[in-house]
Amino acid sequence: MKPSSKFIIPLFFNTVCLCSCINSHYFKAVQSGDGIEIFEKGKKVLFYQERPKSLNGKYERAGYIHPLYSLNEKSLTEDFPADHPYHRGIFWAWHQVILGNKKIADGWTCDNISWVPTNVKLSKTREYITLSADVLWKSKLEHKGVTDIIKENTKISIYKSTSQYRVLDFDIKLFALIDSLKIGGSDDAKSYGGFCLRLRLPDDILFVSKGVSVTPQETPVYAGPWMDFTGSFEGAASHRSGLTVFCYPPDHGQSQQWILRKKESMQNIVFPGRTPIELSKNGLNLRYRVVIHNNEISNSGLDSLYNEYIKNEKEISSN
Repeated sequence: MKPSSKFIIPLFFNTVCLCSCINSHYFKAVQSGDGIEIFEKGKKVLFYQERPKSLNGKYERAGYIHPLYSLNEKSLTEDFPADHPYHRGIFWAWHQVILGNKKIADGWTCDNISWVPTNVKLSKTREYITLSADVLWKSKLEHKGVTDIIKENTKISIYKSTSQYRVLDFDIKLFALIDSLKIGGSDDAKSYGGFCLRLRLPDDILFVSKGVSVTPQETPVYAGPWMDFTGSFEGAASHRSGLTVFCYPPDHGQSQQWILRKKESMQNIVFPGRTPIELSKNGLNLRYRVVIHNNEISNSGLDSLYNEYIKNEKEISSN
C-alpha cells in the first residue's frame, strides 16, 4: 500500500518558503508550484520536480529531473512513458528496499514508498549554480504506519556551458534512518537499479564507451567508467547531439556495469547489482557527471573531461 499524499503536502509547502528566485548574469532559477526550473542565459536547462506527481493517482514520485534539455532547449527525457510509466527523467531508485529479511518497498515501481523534499535550496558562484535538496523516503511499515526510512541529500550543480557542452554534477547521499535497511537492484539476471536516465531515444542512438562502440544486451554490459549516448535527439539526422555519463568512482577499478536499451526503456548505471547492500546511517555517497553535448566534442575530448572529473573528485574526497 502506498503512503497517502496527505503526509506529503504540508511538508512540500514548507519547502516553497525556503526557495527563492536566484538570478545572475548566466543563471536564473524560478520556483513554481511544482518545482524549480533553471535557465542559463535565458535557455532552459532542467526542471526539478519538487511536488509529488502521479499518473491518475499511480506511480507517485518527487525529487527527480524532468525535463532535462539539450543545448538547444529540446527535451532529452520522458516522464510516465506508456511502456514503463514508473520511469521518470533522471532518477535514482532500487527495486529491493529490504528491512531485515523482508522486502518492504519497490522504489523502481513506486510501490509502498514516497519521496518528500523537505529543504530545497539554491546557491551560486561565478561558475555554477547548485540545487540542493533533502528528501525523506517514507514507507508504510507493519505496526508503525508511515515511517521515514531514508534521508537523501542531493546536490545538482550546473556549470557554465561552452560552445560544445554543458556539465552537470550529481552528488547523492543516502542515510538509513532505521536499522537493518538494505537496497538492491532487481532480483534477476538484469540486476538493474541505481542512477537512471529515461531518454527520448532516437532510432539512430549509438552507445560508445572510451571510444569503443557498445552493443546493448538484455543483461548488464561491462564497459568503461563512462558511456556516451549520441543520436538525432533533436529530430534531424543531420544534427546529432548527445549526452555522456561519468561514474565516480569506477567499480573498484573494474569495468562498470551498464543496462543499455535502444528502444522504450531507460539507461542505468548498475549499483549495487542484484545482491542488496546494507545502507549505513553514516551514509552512502553516489557521484555522477552528465555532459550534454552537440556532437562536436571528440571521444578523446570526453575522455579528457572524464579524467579531469576524477581528479577533481579525488581532491574533494581527500579534503
